Amino acid sequence: MTTGAVITGVGQSAVGRRLGRSGMSLTAEAVLAALADAGLDRADVDGVSTWPGAHSPAPGFSGAGVFDVVDAFGLNVRWFSGGSETAGQLGAVMNAVAAVEAGLARHVLVFRTVWESTATTLAQGRRASVVGSGAARVNGWTSYLVPFGAMSAATWAALYATRHMHDFKTTREQLGWLAVIQRQYAGLNPKAVYTDPLTLDEYLAARPIAEPLGLYDCDVPVDGSTAFIVSRADATSGLNAPGVRIEALSSALGGRPDWFSYGDGSEMMATEVGRDLWTRTDLRPSDVDCAQLYDGFTIFTLMWLEALGLVPRGESGPFVEGGTRIDVGGDLPVNTSGGQLSAGRLHGFGHLHEACLQLRSEAGHRQVFAAEVAVVAAGGGPLAGALLLTRER
Repeated sequence: MTTGAVITGVGQSAVGRRLGRSGMSLTAEAVLAALADAGLDRADVDGVSTWPGAHSPAPGFSGAGVFDVVDAFGLNVRWFSGGSETAGQLGAVMNAVAAVEAGLARHVLVFRTVWESTATTLAQGRRASVVGSGAARVNGWTSYLVPFGAMSAATWAALYATRHMHDFKTTREQLGWLAVIQRQYAGLNPKAVYTDPLTLDEYLAARPIAEPLGLYDCDVPVDGSTAFIVSRADATSGLNAPGVRIEALSSALGGRPDWFSYGDGSEMMATEVGRDLWTRTDLRPSDVDCAQLYDGFTIFTLMWLEALGLVPRGESGPFVEGGTRIDVGGDLPVNTSGGQLSAGRLHGFGHLHEACLQLRSEAGHRQVFAAEVAVVAAGGGPLAGALLLTRER
């Protein structure tokens, strides 16, 4: 049931806080790195895919769109896609897989660029929420949140955390172990933005953001771009890099596409995605060697662990407690780059980048021994998508 798509090139720009560079500059650096990694020329690229396109509801949320990249690189593409209504951030990768399997393209450039830390500075600190600002009428799913002051994802994540704590006795200390272990990983990642060790006491003492979440439960806005080349399996002969096979993917959307209408409030659309993913492969959750799971907020990682069947429902808190099971030598290493909590918010693409490095045995001192299967998941609330990856033999 393996797909006919392989990730043949991986590239990433500089990643950092307030780099003072444009989104297009960061994108160009990542794209050139991915092409060089694959051993392809610009003329070989016949498809482009990105998320969320040029649409940017908040400063720096998008650094470049399809048209920007096609024009800047002089590409002649047969297929392209760029938009936000997909299965979360990884929807851009899934669209590329569909394109190569349908014969619409042979080599698709997939990228995601953010420059939020610089853009916010340029905006002189003007507050921006995920739902936008201004005098526009609140409607749709935002009408259930904005009138009650729930203007950002931090508040929405806090509601999930509260419910998870109520139902499963999850504790702040358990959430904190994710932040502590991921900071340890970040110390081994030269591109991570926060590398100083973090203790559980420091986590607990940090200022609150949205009860019960504190500062270290939240990911870090950064500037950076990540790019991949998704190729047809029969078009990989002679390319440079060891390929990463896209074994399976899921973009399931089985409920209302809003933040709080799926399940009982202790689950997100991730549950639907996780259930669907394992119907598309002969592999099982027990085959996964490392998991790169969305950590816009710590609670999301716990919920993804359960949604993907990597941990029984309600047991993700005890699983991460103490950190030993999610460390490099543990049962299931999680977010080995430092994740978005410490390496920086690259909106899921940083997780995919790390998974590729792990499967190519290029993760340095944070390398998971003999990693052959990795799962990547991104998104919160109704945004959810997952990829199951295997080492190309």
